[in-house]
Amino acid sequence: TKITGVEDTISNLLVFEQIAEVVGEIKAHIATLNEGERPNPELKESLNIKLRAFNNVRVSGRLTTTPRTMGKAAFVHLSDGVNRIQIYVRKDDALAVSSQQLAVSSESEEENLPTGYRLLPTGSGWELFKLLDGGDFIGVEGYLFLTNTGELSVHVETLQFLSKSLLPMPDKMHGIADPELRRRYRYADLIASSLQVEHEGLTTREVFERRAKLISGMRNYLDDAGYIEVETPMLTPKATGAAAKPFSTHHEALKIPLYARIAPELYLKRLTVGGFEKVYELNRNFRNEGLSQRHNPEFTMMEFYSAYMDVNGMMDFAEEMIQESVKKATGGSLVVEYDGNEIDFSKFERLSMKEAISNSPKQKLQKLELMAEKSAYPTLNYTQLLIGNSEFPFTDDWLNDVKVTSTFIKLANKMQKSFAIEVSKDKEVKIYKVDDNSKIGYEMKGAKVLCEGSLEDIPLNKRIDIYNDVAKQVLREIDTDDFDKSAEARNVVEIFEMLVEENLIQPTFIIDYPKSISPLSKASPSNPNIAERFELFINGMECANGFSELNDPREQYERFVDQMSERDKGDDEAMVLDEDYIRALSYGMPP
Repeated sequence: TKITGVEDTISNLLVFEQIAEVVGEIKAHIATLNEGERPNPELKESLNIKLRAFNNVRVSGRLTTTPRTMGKAAFVHLSDGVNRIQIYVRKDDALAVSSQQLAVSSESEEENLPTGYRLLPTGSGWELFKLLDGGDFIGVEGYLFLTNTGELSVHVETLQFLSKSLLPMPDKMHGIADPELRRRYRYADLIASSLQVEHEGLTTREVFERRAKLISGMRNYLDDAGYIEVETPMLTPKATGAAAKPFSTHHEALKIPLYARIAPELYLKRLTVGGFEKVYELNRNFRNEGLSQRHNPEFTMMEFYSAYMDVNGMMDFAEEMIQESVKKATGGSLVVEYDGNEIDFSKFERLSMKEAISNSPKQKLQKLELMAEKSAYPTLNYTQLLIGNSEFPFTDDWLNDVKVTSTFIKLANKMQKSFAIEVSKDKEVKIYKVDDNSKIGYEMKGAKVLCEGSLEDIPLNKRIDIYNDVAKQVLREIDTDDFDKSAEARNVVEIFEMLVEENLIQPTFIIDYPKSISPLSKASPSNPNIAERFELFINGMECANGFSELNDPREQYERFVDQMSERDKGDDEAMVLDEDYIRALSYGMPP
């Protein structure tokens, strides 16, 4: 039916203005009543007359629970995956609908039934209803009415079985708690979240819907700005366009190896060479790398290019596009609750990479103090406990000294293996110094106890002093003269990832990346060792990467050669040389 003007899904009926007004009126009246008091019968009857004026409705959905059919009537809820509506089935009223092949002679036939469908005799609807289980799909036809609790319901006149659920439904109170099961059986997770009575945060379906709105918002923003959407190859002869390890396959007809796309970048830039000044692609990429909360072997990426726009213009554009897309997804708000953090998209900070590292000790100390207040014992990244050590002042000069940064990274990695923490249920803490002879398990063997007691007995400053004392001991064991003199840029990036990345909760553009790790970006006019590049971090995760595109074919060739040299040294994520891309650049690409 189309009472609402569109298809009468359960969700559409519930938000239809004229029906919502009737429900709102009875709810407002019930709110004024004392506990146990029934609504005014005259008001209820007058509102039900208004609902009857819509004539019958037809809706379909999944039964949220198994019907209780002990008497001669029963209530049960029907869900469309988003919302639910109550249906009322009475033994003497409901008729079953069947296909022509199964139909027996009926007392009457509805003229508005589709060809090939028939009504079964009186009582058939109740007999069918008793056979149903929670999770089954049914369709019902009947008239709308209000119950004494003010709930909108359908008084069923005809009932049709549509599909059987052979497995029990997830727990409607708690849903699926195991995160692995939720992801492995996403269909069950969607069902569970639609049936769950109470939710914390967004349901699984709402996450899907918000994601769709975000993508739609970005598409619309780019389209309105004059960008053209294109599709580029997903199977490529060379895995290039990003620093990543590819998935490989083999083309039987051509007898050649092919790679699943790791990025569409070089194909999109070929289009700018060909005359597309604004171009974008919403694409799937595949990277044969580790798995974590922040990395998935296949993922969706929006990539876009604009001629005559540099890195600063790209940051401005990305910021505005994200803000507009967030407002569309949230209904107008720029503040989003995510992962326990309140993220404000109304402002984006911009920091150089070295500036962010220089600020990190203060940020780490603040985070430590917050964690110490909120938890029994914080899970610590031991690099953050090296703060205050005079060997590592986190200044620009310090970051430019490859010997010192190499020593810091060695120390940080060794410190990660130097401690074990044991916390009892009553918040008693033991901190152990661990070495190669220690056995870590339910019982600590061979590990030295550095301190023990309650959290109150071991304040934050004391814990930091303990770790720094051990750091000084470990530092004496490190060969500080054994380091890679060419690793200056890599060291800065690694220290940034250790100390800064997870703390960038609010939207932050990190700029001034080392040129040597940015092979496709232009160098800064003011500093040839720095790339005109940014990465956007939100909630401790990299969410975007952009730069002023390198359009000098000779310099691009030299950068590719440098990357190939890194591959020869064992870096299997370094880029490969793409001769055809160099050829395309040789025709001239706008900046």
